[in-house]
Amino acid sequence: MRQAALTAGIAYLLMPVSFAEFFVNPRIMVPGDVEKTVSNIVAHGKLFVVAILCYFVTLVLDVVIAWALYYLLAPVNRALSLLTAWFRLMYTAIAFVALLNLTNLFRLLTNPVFAKAFGTGPLHAQALLFLNSYRYEWSVSLVVFAIHLGLLGWLIVRSGYVPAWIGVLLVLDAFGWVVYPLKPYLYPTAPIDFLPLFGFVGLVFPLWLVVRGWKIPEREAEPIRGSETLGVIGWQDDVR
Repeated sequence: MRQAALTAGIAYLLMPVSFAEFFVNPRIMVPGDVEKTVSNIVAHGKLFVVAILCYFVTLVLDVVIAWALYYLLAPVNRALSLLTAWFRLMYTAIAFVALLNLTNLFRLLTNPVFAKAFGTGPLHAQALLFLNSYRYEWSVSLVVFAIHLGLLGWLIVRSGYVPAWIGVLLVLDAFGWVVYPLKPYLYPTAPIDFLPLFGFVGLVFPLWLVVRGWKIPEREAEPIRGSETLGVIGWQDDVR
């Protein structure tokens, strides 16, 4: 459990997604101006590729975190911990599909064959399609991620070896990640652009894992009754 805590905490802190979100995207993505965005991608192609790689590395680390958190929280409820890990893996898979839109966009704009075949107007329309597909699919992945956060927070509250207030913060953070990604679909004019700022409360958990994770007392999870496969889970294995 201590190794799992440190692995998850270090993987969290190594995520390079912040570089892509707060340094690269503001320099390249211009909301509402596809022509300027296309021009920026063409002019800063290498930087755009670095951002894509940052997202990819982050998703790989998400898989590591899902695995580590499963072992960390299995003593609380092994079945629910497994479900929590699966929701994070689902989020990772959907986000990876969304990320492919950016790779296709890069190929579209940097290959002169496409520019010649489409022409300026259709090329920009295709670029806008890829950008919107990325944005909407990524929003769907965040809703799934929010479910993961809610389950994770509940497990932490019940754990007794991770502070309950961290679990409460994660549940509140999960609420924000449900509300904000649905904005384009349900309430596009709602003034809730401040909600992503609350995502920074999620940094409390990895910092705690790195600083205090090595002091977690070792506990054993009860074995899953019936089958050890991922498809058959005994829900009665709550450790009291």
